Amino acid sequence: MHIQKINDGVHALHDKAGLHVGNFKWINGQWKFKAVGYGPAGQVMPGHGPLSDRHNACFDRLDEAAIHAQFFQD
Repeated sequence: MHIQKINDGVHALHDKAGLHVGNFKWINGQWKFKAVGYGPAGQVMPGHGPLSDRHNACFDRLDEAAIHAQFFQD
């Protein structure tokens, strides 16, 4: 997995296959995860996708090791 900075308040999360699975947004002093899925026609479906059960998870910082451990139990 990797986290890609979009701007100061948004970072995209991609799984190890490179699939965009959500975004971290800076909201009220914390990073909040917003899951993203895609419909059959490619439309963005907020709150869906493989990490929908993690939607709205909060982090005080974007630590890749902590996020990997919480989101991707290999």
